[in-house]
Amino acid sequence: MSGMMQTRYLMAALVALTYLVFCVMTFIVHRRAQQRRQAEWGSVQATGPQTVLVVFASQTGTAERLAWQTAQSLRAGGLVVCVLPAGQLTDAHLQATRLALFVASTTGEGDAPDDASALARQLGSSDSAALPDLRFGVLALGDRSYQQYCAFGHALHAWLCRRHAQPLFDAIEVDNGDEGALRHWQHQLGVLSGHSDEADWSAPAYGRWRLAGRRVLNPDSVGDPVFHLSLTPLDLPSPQWQAGDIAEIGPQNSGAAVDAFLHAIGRQGESLRAALATRLLPREADQLAALRSLADEEFLAALPALPHRAYSIASLPADGALELMVRLMHLPDGRPGLGSGWLGLHARPGQEIALRVRSNGSFHGPGDDRPLILIGNGTGLAGLRAHLRQRVAAGQRRNWLLFGERSRQHDFFHQQELLDWQAQGWLQRLDLAFSRDQPERIYVQDKVREAADALRQWVQEGASLYVCGSLQGMAGGVALALQEILGERALQTLAEQGRYRRDVY
Repeated sequence: MSGMMQTRYLMAALVALTYLVFCVMTFIVHRRAQQRRQAEWGSVQATGPQTVLVVFASQTGTAERLAWQTAQSLRAGGLVVCVLPAGQLTDAHLQATRLALFVASTTGEGDAPDDASALARQLGSSDSAALPDLRFGVLALGDRSYQQYCAFGHALHAWLCRRHAQPLFDAIEVDNGDEGALRHWQHQLGVLSGHSDEADWSAPAYGRWRLAGRRVLNPDSVGDPVFHLSLTPLDLPSPQWQAGDIAEIGPQNSGAAVDAFLHAIGRQGESLRAALATRLLPREADQLAALRSLADEEFLAALPALPHRAYSIASLPADGALELMVRLMHLPDGRPGLGSGWLGLHARPGQEIALRVRSNGSFHGPGDDRPLILIGNGTGLAGLRAHLRQRVAAGQRRNWLLFGERSRQHDFFHQQELLDWQAQGWLQRLDLAFSRDQPERIYVQDKVREAADALRQWVQEGASLYVCGSLQGMAGGVALALQEILGERALQTLAEQGRYRRDVY
């Protein structure tokens, strides 16, 4: 009996020792990986005006992992990146850089992660120096089952706004690793870096849709064509979405691009051609040479899937189709953009389209009949149009649209519909800015300033402000105009109340 007990004790000790060795080895591997990353990316002190600062506040390691993925995405676009734990962040870092991205977890009921406790104490301070030159974005991680959902991320966002830093977009909330929200973050990274061809961190689970209609909204415009697209489901009897939601599209390469790639690597075959339609096709000579030596299965496995493209939905389910407004974009070498080229040029009417609807709660409409001020430019009208349709369907008439484009004659998208709504009383105000119709450039932010008194009155009456359109130029210009009219603190309060929302790209 004594011998058996000794054997058990020996076995227990061996298990404990094995577990201890495992923990030590895991720590060493993690630490070495961290050291390799720091060596690759540079010292955490190496910040400067041209460096993008990526800060993570992590409790379980998720925020740290996402911070490194964020850095990799930015680096792929040629940006210099510094990754920093929240515990090492100083005010000198924030003063030194012009662009900072924060990946912030919330633990328990609204608490900051342990490594961000010092930063959390600063959030209540009112004597911190202003950061007017800093642009920032926040990825807020949380669990919606808790009452204080994403509280630390939102507190961080509000603190930076109080210090006069300029938000690039509203804080992006991630509920328990929600892949759609992470793809939205990755999309914003592509906008910032100008590199949008990186494979998705997680591929959307697409449904099967059909391209039911396509027409050009701005024929003869000096700008790129804008397409109005109608899509209907093939395997979903009654898909649901609401104003503010997003369509994630799975694009395909053009047939000509696939044929050119096959010719470059000396291959042929319809099955191979079909498989390559949804893969990233390398163009560099050394990459093509490496692929020539691989078997078909091997080089297909080496090619990542094409990344998705996201577009604001311009319609409601009651309209009978999912409608989009897509401007044809061009790459630096003149080729059509991946998503806009697929939807606007290459996909045939009636062809199957891979599509997934993603809920975008941060841009959903008010839950009541309060007045609504909608501000946007270009294809940003898509998201605003859906909100107007939702308001009309609900019988809510206190709506005001401020919209900007190039030319009234060629670029007044959905002109008749908007004018009809105005005549019928669904649009109480319609302010238009067409930048090329007069010698001096007039943009939608100029119309916002011209309407300052009325805008203040609407806000006093409880109006919400929704902005949709381009991140570069319009979003910042409108934000500055609203700050001038309402005051920076008042605008921040509206954002905290959910009365100032933005969907910018």
